[in-house]
Amino acid sequence: MATIRAFIGLGSNLGDSEFLLLGTFDELDTLPSTRLVARSSLYRSAPLGYTDQPDFINAVAEIETGLSPRQLLEALLDMEHRHGRVRDFLNGPRTLDLDILLYDGLMVHEPGLTLPHPRIGDRAFVLRPLLEIAPDCVVPGVGPAAGLLYNCEDQRLEKLPATALEPDVV
Repeated sequence: MATIRAFIGLGSNLGDSEFLLLGTFDELDTLPSTRLVARSSLYRSAPLGYTDQPDFINAVAEIETGLSPRQLLEALLDMEHRHGRVRDFLNGPRTLDLDILLYDGLMVHEPGLTLPHPRIGDRAFVLRPLLEIAPDCVVPGVGPAAGLLYNCEDQRLEKLPATALEPDVV
């Protein structure tokens, strides 16, 4: 089965977010026809949109997968659900948020699935960890990810130190 390179955004701001995201990297590696290739450091970011909530912990994972974009999306939504994700309102607090950021060079816009992620270029908490593991990354239809950071200069982002629970970052 052919494999596709994809990048997944991870976020959490409820519960033990650092521990949860570290475990989520391992869970991504167990998805059918999927292998975790690289993972970024963890980053703390201020919430965007609805700001009356705790800071988020964010990261990005690179995977190789034989799943279609829709199959991958369904698997990620299932992981969110298993970890207690509730969608009460847009940009609200969450135990786990998983987004397909990039799926090879594919550009898709259909109900429930837009690739590349429509707000990838507006979020420092996506771009910094993405560029950490894929410095030459190009966003289809937009251009080099490194060139998008100027959109995010006003966003607070802090790289967290590695913990004893973390293996060395790939």
